[in-house]
Amino acid sequence: MGRVDGKVVFITGAARGQGRSHAIRLAEEGANIVAVDICAPIASMRYPLATPEDLQQTVKEVEATGRKIIARQADVRDRSQLKATIDEALSNFGRVDVVVANAGICPMEDPSLCEGFVDVTDVDLIGVMNTVAVSLPHLQSGASIIVTGSTAGMMEGTTENLGASGGVGYAWAKQVIVRYVEVLALQLAPHMVRLNAIHPTNCDTHLLQNDDIYRAFRPDLDNPTKEDAKLAFPAMQAMPIPWIDPVDVSHLVTFLASDESRYMTGLNIRLDAGAMLKTSHGI
Repeated sequence: MGRVDGKVVFITGAARGQGRSHAIRLAEEGANIVAVDICAPIASMRYPLATPEDLQQTVKEVEATGRKIIARQADVRDRSQLKATIDEALSNFGRVDVVVANAGICPMEDPSLCEGFVDVTDVDLIGVMNTVAVSLPHLQSGASIIVTGSTAGMMEGTTENLGASGGVGYAWAKQVIVRYVEVLALQLAPHMVRLNAIHPTNCDTHLLQNDDIYRAFRPDLDNPTKEDAKLAFPAMQAMPIPWIDPVDVSHLVTFLASDESRYMTGLNIRLDAGAMLKTSHGI
């Protein structure tokens, strides 16, 4: 038996990156998956978002584990689309046991006034709240909600020094997640429903691996490459690594989804290779 054998897990942002990794890892441990992703452009985004083909690749990799998956294109900014997916999951699987509110973007362009700020807060904050809202009526005792935050939301000054309005909005949205988790977890605790957040440092996904982030880490170069940025990325962490891998986050997601963590709730867990320790000590 796997660590989440027979559980049904609802994952947003599941077409690639951390979301796909979570879906595969949880399926390997026995879960059936309900996967959603927008699979469409957002105006303020410079790096391309996932495609329908990406979502189908997630389906293939989950099915290869022998578990079942429902995968739908849905926008976390639209609560009705999420509800339709939850309703379909209930019709097929009968329940939802775990929610992984993972969808996130970091836009660095403002086609109109502060559009990047609006887009990122709609996805990274309101999208999380929408995901939780449509799930709550169907969660029973023992259920687990896991939210993707960011080390950027725990560091001081990130809403002042992340440049474009989308970067500032990203940091602010992740800051609000910290308190959201603590407050809502207390409300859910009497019902034995858990809510925790994971705050990763640099993670090897498209959100990190794009030209805007390369320029942010290597302002000394006009057109820095991935290899140029890789030299600067370790400055973020106390451990001498440029980034963590999506599966590193997936291992923690699996633990929080399982009964192994049944009495853990309201936690904002850093998965940061010592980044916050380094910052707090002024190193």
